[in-house]
Amino acid sequence: MSKGSTSSLKTHAEAAITEFLETLDGETCVDLYAMVIEQVEEPVLKAVMEYNLNNQSKAAAMLGLNRGTLRKKLRQYNLL
Repeated sequence: MSKGSTSSLKTHAEAAITEFLETLDGETCVDLYAMVIEQVEEPVLKAVMEYNLNNQSKAAAMLGLNRGTLRKKLRQYNLL
């Protein structure tokens, strides 16, 4: 992966989180990290599975996950 594409992803993530924080308008937010991971994990899993034509071994390798862990996460999001 090129450094430019990683930077772009980082920039988009930062912009989305900044926009979300601005909508809080001073209210307290609890468990932001867990909320962000939950919101991002499902579309990442879905996109990687589609990219790898639903080949779990290839998707797990791309994600750096054990295949069993990938299956657990796919079930969690009803993607299996």
